[in-house]
Amino acid sequence: MKRLSDIKFSTLDLVPVRENGSAAQSLRNSLDLAQHVEKFGYNRFWVAEHHNMDGIASSATSVLLGYLAGGTSTIRVGSGGVMLPNHAPLVIAEQFGTLESLYPGRIDLGLGRAPGSDQMTARALRRERSGSADDFPDDVAELVRYLGPRTPDQRIIAMPGTGTNVPVWLLGSSLFSAQLAGERGLPYAFASHFAPRFMHEAIRVYRNHFKPSAELDKPYVMLGVPLVAADTNEQAEYLATSVYQRILALMRGQSLVQRPPVKTMDGLWLPHEKEAVGDFLGLAMVGSPQKIRAKLEVLIEQTQADELIFTCDLYEHADRVHSYELLAQVMKG
Repeated sequence: MKRLSDIKFSTLDLVPVRENGSAAQSLRNSLDLAQHVEKFGYNRFWVAEHHNMDGIASSATSVLLGYLAGGTSTIRVGSGGVMLPNHAPLVIAEQFGTLESLYPGRIDLGLGRAPGSDQMTARALRRERSGSADDFPDDVAELVRYLGPRTPDQRIIAMPGTGTNVPVWLLGSSLFSAQLAGERGLPYAFASHFAPRFMHEAIRVYRNHFKPSAELDKPYVMLGVPLVAADTNEQAEYLATSVYQRILALMRGQSLVQRPPVKTMDGLWLPHEKEAVGDFLGLAMVGSPQKIRAKLEVLIEQTQADELIFTCDLYEHADRVHSYELLAQVMKG
């Protein structure tokens, strides 16, 4: 049985944009956070591809990763993830091959099959390309080939990219990617930070379908976990109201810019909305270090996960940094 101190821990940054803030400041905050969590002992720092969202500044994912890798020295940086239906596999192979060539041994390529946006935005991204989630298995295979060793009969190469063997992860919030990751022998990250409902079943499907590969000899599971750590439970609950407002806005189709915390959510949401936000954040770790440690120990006991990746969307950047610092102390025991 795994103990908390055996588990690797990482950061997923959604590069949040706050009320009256700017994308430029959010991007600088992302680098500052990466530099801090590197010192705190985190394993990797991932950012996700989202489009047409005024509260998230990580749309040009590979460009941002170059900025983050260039400003850090040891932590792994990667995509959590690139939404592959939006892109030709060759383009992503070239982008991540370039990153791996510049920052060898530090780049991860996490892949998702959702658009990371609405359908209208997906069409604007793709134009004439007939990208589709249905193509995902073939696109993954093509991309892996571009990053692997060049074969004698290979007519199209990714340069840079060929021979870099950038680690490819499959990400998902349903069972499709879990099965595909298992069959391909790839590491798997489940999006339990917003879709915890299918977590246990997805882990089971992935492990049951796993076939050893050149990349991986046994299953490797990473779980997304929302985080709001503070010195006291009361302070954490107060800070978490920024997260609740953001999820509520997402569900209502409103602006996703970060809003400051409030003393109470009463009057801001209806009972069914409160329940829906609670389901969305079902795996959230909100509280003092002691409370979070107890909840994490239960999570590890139930899932036997290999790694946890935490996302922390707090209004004040200093509160985010402190939250990750407290978590590092918890994880190290």
